[in-house]
Amino acid sequence: MKVDVVHIDDCPNWVTAGDRVRAALDALGMVDVPVDYVLLRTPEEASEVVFAGSPTILLDGQDAFASGGSTTDLACRVYMTDTGLAGLPSVRQIEDAIRDRLA
Repeated sequence: MKVDVVHIDDCPNWVTAGDRVRAALDALGMVDVPVDYVLLRTPEEASEVVFAGSPTILLDGQDAFASGGSTTDLACRVYMTDTGLAGLPSVRQIEDAIRDRLA
């Protein structure tokens, strides 16, 4: 599996998102799967990848939390979590997304 955290420099959540992705992969026994980071600097770069705001977590090139929308705006993303809206998904949500991708 290829895992990318696509982000903008000004996003306060991209590092923690990567940490949570790593924790989810490790919990699922996928310790050998690297987490790569893709920094977007321009709207043109955002148009070349799947991007729905920062951070976007891609599993094999597909948005792990597809919302039907993509953007070239260099903006932050909001996720629906068990505790309400947040700037990144929980480790459990990421684990579930990975399981779904593997199914």
